Amino acid sequence: MDDKIRKEINQTRQIQKFSAYGFLKNLKFFEPYLVIYLLGNGYSLFQIGILYSIREAIIYVFEVPSGIIADYYGRKKELYMCFAFYIISFVLFYFGTSYWKVVMAMLFFGLGEAFRSGTHKAMIYTYLEARGWSSYKAYVYGRTRSFSLIGSAVNAIGAIVLILNVPSSKYIFLASVMPYILDFALIATYPDYLDSPQGDKGPLKDAFSIKGHLSDIYKRFALRKIVINSGLFEAVFKSVKDMIQPILEIMIVTTGIVILKSMSPEDNLHIILGLSYAGINLISAYASKHAYLLKKHATSSQLLNRVYLAFAAVLFGLFIAIRLNWVGVIVVLFIVIYMLRDIRKPLFVDACDDYMEKNQRATVLSIESQLKALFTVVLAPSIGFLADQFGIATVMLASGVILILLYTRLKVVNE
Repeated sequence: MDDKIRKEINQTRQIQKFSAYGFLKNLKFFEPYLVIYLLGNGYSLFQIGILYSIREAIIYVFEVPSGIIADYYGRKKELYMCFAFYIISFVLFYFGTSYWKVVMAMLFFGLGEAFRSGTHKAMIYTYLEARGWSSYKAYVYGRTRSFSLIGSAVNAIGAIVLILNVPSSKYIFLASVMPYILDFALIATYPDYLDSPQGDKGPLKDAFSIKGHLSDIYKRFALRKIVINSGLFEAVFKSVKDMIQPILEIMIVTTGIVILKSMSPEDNLHIILGLSYAGINLISAYASKHAYLLKKHATSSQLLNRVYLAFAAVLFGLFIAIRLNWVGVIVVLFIVIYMLRDIRKPLFVDACDDYMEKNQRATVLSIESQLKALFTVVLAPSIGFLADQFGIATVMLASGVILILLYTRLKVVNE
């Protein structure tokens, strides 16, 4: 990649806004502690799995309609709605003392996810096309995603400071409202042409046939493989990624690991989790930013297959490490899982754009998120049940087996 072009891209104000958006949206201060928080409220891993399943079911229902609406009625408008849903969710988590209130919080969180995913990526596509930078999409998306992951690292450190100083853990949900208000304001500064390239073509029913639109996407064999492959990968990742929280909790209790002797075991757990997430996200940010360099050695489609198989291998490694109580190895393998996911993201975006039309972008990305949601609806409670009954090590083994058994059907191929 030409250094002059890379420097120009990095210094462009709108690219910086895209990066700031990603940084702010990942300031969810409750994230490093959500599973621990819910366990502390008396919920089992199965019940937590049900909550995740409810969130994903909402995403499944609203994902594709939200993508179509974004493409043809306005992407900025859709993002305004998504941030409103997130803020309602955070407030409900703060006031939620019963399981049903937490269910409602997850429901609104799911609406926020459905109205966000795919929409912002489609805006990046449109901007790059307008600037003649379409061939650099893997680099640009990897860069903007790296800022999202830096946001996650800052989020983890901020979460430590907050949780050690607030009267109760629930206050970290309120603290998460402010970054989303800032992101709402940031989107308002985006140029109007990013709102919707189809916005001047009249109502959706006059613009095209929804059935025909989706049918055309489905007929693209390579695109279909990429989207299904990604949906399963993301669903397994989402279902196992936060298992590090109860794993570390158990090991800290049993081994007596402490960071500060003057603090309680609970506060030491909060510090260790926060530092772990910070480290994970900083390393993942580096991996995402430089993922485009892998294209020198293989195509994006080929790399997606390799990352998929590597993910399965790491899950088998976690099964062994958890069985043997290798704390350091467990943390390292969780870091590798996040790295694989964040290397894969820019490659997925790059591979998709080679096979879809301009007016299908938000819709295709929403279909991928919808499939991810559908798979997670099934996997999250199943994995929670397995963890409660047979232990987290069994979860890792079962997840790896699922990926391997489905690989031949989901292997990405070129048309």
